[in-house]
Amino acid sequence: MVSSVKAKSWRELYPFEPKFIELESSADKSVKMNYIDEGPKDAPVLFMIHGNPTWSFYYRNLVLAFRKDFRCVVPDHIGCGLSDKPQDYDYTLAQRVKDISKLAEHLELDNITMVVHDWGGAIGMGFAVENADKIQRNVIFNTAAFLSERIPFSIAACRWPLVGPFMVRGFNAFVLAAQHRTVVNRDILKGVVGEGYVAPYNNWANRVAIQGFVDDIPMKSSHPTHGVLKTIGDRLERLKEKPMLLIWGNDDFCFNADFRMEWERRFPNAEVHSLDDASHYVVEEKTKEIIEWMHAFLEK
Repeated sequence: MVSSVKAKSWRELYPFEPKFIELESSADKSVKMNYIDEGPKDAPVLFMIHGNPTWSFYYRNLVLAFRKDFRCVVPDHIGCGLSDKPQDYDYTLAQRVKDISKLAEHLELDNITMVVHDWGGAIGMGFAVENADKIQRNVIFNTAAFLSERIPFSIAACRWPLVGPFMVRGFNAFVLAAQHRTVVNRDILKGVVGEGYVAPYNNWANRVAIQGFVDDIPMKSSHPTHGVLKTIGDRLERLKEKPMLLIWGNDDFCFNADFRMEWERRFPNAEVHSLDDASHYVVEEKTKEIIEWMHAFLEK
């Protein structure tokens, strides 16, 4: 891993060659998705799917730790990270699943371990339940891939007309709030690490996907994504026999321990690491321990 103490910029922490795939958007326009592809091309795959408001930067230390023995593929969702940020894209769960499915098909990925976090859980599992024959294992961090009626007030407020876009896109409130609410030790996201999370979202236009993710939370059955997420949750049964590693920061204001327990209920054979001294960005807080747990899990 590259030490954040010694690094002078976030780019030193993210020493990966940008790679792009062109995707067709719902507006019949071509958009470019950035992705990391590190490690032997014939090795087992770690397919790492990020959420909101992160990007592939979130998984940088896992890529550096595992790229010797695994093919580490980490996309930036459209509108996120180093990918294009079109203003008229279909920023929905269904489209996100299509996007990573296109990438997996393009790279001919097989023998896959899914690694998912936040919105990446629904997106990644949306891909996994339709490609269960290609999935070997699953690594789950603070996420959901099933319906829930719970939404924190602070996130719900970001959905309010006028107020939400004003705060999220105008003041970058969602990204900046994450710097304070997603870790137990706030020093972790100071300096170049914090700069790395904020860098792709430096103006109104570049925050379009942040708002898109928030707007796509299906709190009512009438929401277009409600049925999509319900179907993914119903089909998780297809993955029940796949080994699962469940790592959870319990001090999470959004995906709290109730979500972890739902994963445990659905996957009673999962290996579970429940951490009271970690929060939503658990990979950032417990990097060393997670690498050790993942090494042991992947070697089984």
